[in-house]
Amino acid sequence: MEATEPISLDKALASFDALWSPRIVTAVNDYDVRVAKVAGEHLWHAHDHTDEFFLVLDGELHIALREPAGERTVVLPKGSVFTVPRGTEHRPSAPGGASILVFEPSGTLTVGDRHGEVPDHVDATTGHALD
Repeated sequence: MEATEPISLDKALASFDALWSPRIVTAVNDYDVRVAKVAGEHLWHAHDHTDEFFLVLDGELHIALREPAGERTVVLPKGSVFTVPRGTEHRPSAPGGASILVFEPSGTLTVGDRHGEVPDHVDATTGHALD
């Protein structure tokens, strides 16, 4: 995937309606830059071999974390970034809905390497191409 023109994130987000179903807007070396619309809860999962970077483009994202010191939730308002360290169980959610940008190695599953049953509203994917 090689972009020869700037990519509008607003246009990219307007091109689809599916929730928890990221679209790949570009690649940087061996990493995908993905955008997604999210609402409600994702599922508890962990990425064993990679960190996961989140940027909130609109709305507010909550990320519940299971850490050695216990469980906590970070709240990311619009314009905030957060990186979930590799191997950390986490569950993103957006009670009021949000648009996010995620940066992670190409081929990384949205449900991680370890997870429970995937609910119907979560797309277990490595990302979809923009239409």
